[in-house]
Amino acid sequence: MARDRSKLRPMPPANLDEILELPVADRLRLVEEIWESIVAAPEKLPVTESQRRELDRRLKLHQENPEAAEPWETVRSRLFESE
Repeated sequence: MARDRSKLRPMPPANLDEILELPVADRLRLVEEIWESIVAAPEKLPVTESQRRELDRRLKLHQENPEAAEPWETVRSRLFESE
């Protein structure tokens, strides 16, 4: 799940006010980078029992009807087209 960071525009560290002033597309890229850093170490992500049950429920739904899902690339393209 590693991303090709060379495709992303470098973003210097910023405070929250500066981040909130960024265009939505840039903020989404920042969120993606943060999320990638989180999922790189899933064992450090706390999951409650109720969250685990919900994840299991969603996985079961997906396994029953995988065609209902859209690839992330499709969703991401649609999000960035609106910018």
